[in-house]
Amino acid sequence: MALFKAYDPKVEVNGETVLSVIAGVGVFADTARKWLSENGINDPKPGQWYSQQAWLNCFKLIAEKSGKTTLKKIGESIPENAQWPPQVNSIETSLGSIDMAYHMNHRNGNIGSYKFTKTGPKSAIMVCDNPYPDAFDFGIIESVARKFSKPDDRVSVKIDESKPHRDKGADSTTYNIEW
Repeated sequence: MALFKAYDPKVEVNGETVLSVIAGVGVFADTARKWLSENGINDPKPGQWYSQQAWLNCFKLIAEKSGKTTLKKIGESIPENAQWPPQVNSIETSLGSIDMAYHMNHRNGNIGSYKFTKTGPKSAIMVCDNPYPDAFDFGIIESVARKFSKPDDRVSVKIDESKPHRDKGADSTTYNIEW
């Protein structure tokens, strides 16, 4: 599947998640609102649903005009703005719940997935098969892991460069996570 292209044209994303774009860009919130509006998302509100493709079009603009750091910041804001399963209380449950949260915040068709696999006592992989850019998912994964880490955990997230990834045309990206 292509980056920035919804897997299904009927897919929608909720307002809470769309608002993460605005939250993630900080002082450039007015620019984010403008870009959202230019793509058909006017004055997003919690509880409302919006075209995922319109949102992805905004992501593409952000990638072209602001770069990966901004996309990562937006990803980092997702755990604070999107709906999240209530039973999350550790790094393992938080990372394992990203796919559930993703499905809570998207609807109407194939949206892709986040597949979490624990690989050791303090390590895991996450395979992201969705139309979002790598930096955005990196921000989500790192932010979720840090939010639920213990004080002595040292969270490390890295793209597995030995595997193909979406920013280079692949269908998915694999992240190595340690804590």
